[in-house]
Amino acid sequence: MEVREELKEIIEKAKDAAIEAGELPEGSYAPVQRLEVPKEKEFGDYSTNAAMQWARTAHRAPRLIAQAIVKHLDTPLVAKTEIAGAGFINFFLAKDTVYTELKHILAAGPSYGDLPKTQEDKILVEYVSANPTGLLHIGHARGAAYGSAMINLLRAAGYDVLSEYYVNDAGSQIDHLAESINARYLQLCGMDAEVPEDGYHGADIIDTARHILEKDGKKYLDMDEKDRITAFKDIGLKEKLADLKKDLHEFNVDFDNWFSERSLYPDQVDAALKILKDEDNMYEKDGALWLRTTKNGDDKDRVVIRTNGVPTYFCSDIAYVGNKIRRGYNKLIDIWGADHHGYIIRLKTAMKFLGYNPDDFEIMLLQMVTLLRDGQPVKMSKRTGQAVTLRELMDEVGTDAARYFFCARTLDSQMDFDIDLAKKQSADNPVYYIQYANARIHSLFRQAEEAKVTWDPAFKGVDFTRLTEECELDLIKKMENYHQLIAGAAAERAPQRIAKYAYELAALFHHFYRACRILNVEPEVTQARLGLITAVQYILVHALNILGISAPDHM
Repeated sequence: MEVREELKEIIEKAKDAAIEAGELPEGSYAPVQRLEVPKEKEFGDYSTNAAMQWARTAHRAPRLIAQAIVKHLDTPLVAKTEIAGAGFINFFLAKDTVYTELKHILAAGPSYGDLPKTQEDKILVEYVSANPTGLLHIGHARGAAYGSAMINLLRAAGYDVLSEYYVNDAGSQIDHLAESINARYLQLCGMDAEVPEDGYHGADIIDTARHILEKDGKKYLDMDEKDRITAFKDIGLKEKLADLKKDLHEFNVDFDNWFSERSLYPDQVDAALKILKDEDNMYEKDGALWLRTTKNGDDKDRVVIRTNGVPTYFCSDIAYVGNKIRRGYNKLIDIWGADHHGYIIRLKTAMKFLGYNPDDFEIMLLQMVTLLRDGQPVKMSKRTGQAVTLRELMDEVGTDAARYFFCARTLDSQMDFDIDLAKKQSADNPVYYIQYANARIHSLFRQAEEAKVTWDPAFKGVDFTRLTEECELDLIKKMENYHQLIAGAAAERAPQRIAKYAYELAALFHHFYRACRILNVEPEVTQARLGLITAVQYILVHALNILGISAPDHM
């Protein structure tokens, strides 16, 4: 059992002992809710507000309740306790407790941080899902980094999770893609043609047309225009999807499933619409089909099928959410751009009308990213004059830096991405600082090997009581909290907490590195410190893996 859980049990037993001694009244006391790590070291290693929590039940001042609890505490885990403020109880761990936790970390090895698979939910996370009509931009990059890190975090916390990319391959945007490729192909063949006003004008469309011409020559000129555009639709979609997958893979983002919107038509879409019509939750007006979303608090009803018979995006989304649930997922998590905020109530209304629980659908909104260079916003790509792409960002700052910066902030906050900082190879750059801690640990082991020092990789029998420096104990105490961090961050869908933790652990390690020698000290101290830095490395690498960031052994 982890220290935090043991302390909760100890507090409960102390409360029961105080009740038995007549120092607290009997009553229905709720279980201890909070046992947290104080921000300041002077307040101990753990702190609880249990006395305040029980004040109403005990009809006593929290400080008096705290005094009764402390009086009956009986545990070797704690060296001392203090009562602070209105009734907080602060716990200072005994050194033996700290050393035991270090042994637990070393025994678990690189998997320390992985929690048992006890979660019952089967979760489907859908994110990015950009139209396959062009290159991914920095907004997509932020969602990709955060979403994939969140999935890694959920899996580490014991959740059953599958990631999915929804391919919008059935709508008018794919027609516009094919028409745009057709115009560029004709231009490259020396013919007059214009890209449609609602088409795609990016340089990547020219690249696609050029690839077609290089591979197949001018054979498509012999086709009827309709057939040519149909051919270009398939060719363009295939190439764009390949480009998306390649860029995402190099950004350490790989989806478990790529779901085609086309697969929903016609059967699944028709079945969903029939249910809505039969329950009188859909009606016809002005030649269009409308969903009665105002019944669920929307400001107006929403079009599902346009007057020209063409479905809206909303139409296939209705069928898609039902498809997810029928596949056995009881918790759905989507990451959307903030501009899709208005779709939340629409889709949850459709879920409700279809007989599903809208509370099972969790939607996270992604706010805008502003790139900064020399402190000034960078709005356009130098190559294309359009939005800066994921590929360009990776080429300039690297995958690791980009992922860390995106994961280090909450998804719902607007973000300034400092390109100059992300490129720095110094302690000013947080991801460099973390990776350098791992590289330093590798360097220390190489130095130990050169000095002919031998050690047991499991560090069994090592006397860790030789770790007495404050910076050594601080490192162990920081690592002891990692399991709880994983559980809490997963529940909050908050990989930024892992990014913050990794930085703080790296800072404690760098302080230890400056303060403590590993070689040319007593052999027992060398062994204990080698064990300590091994544990640090296990957790640093685990955290970096969650964030999708590499852990280089040289820098």
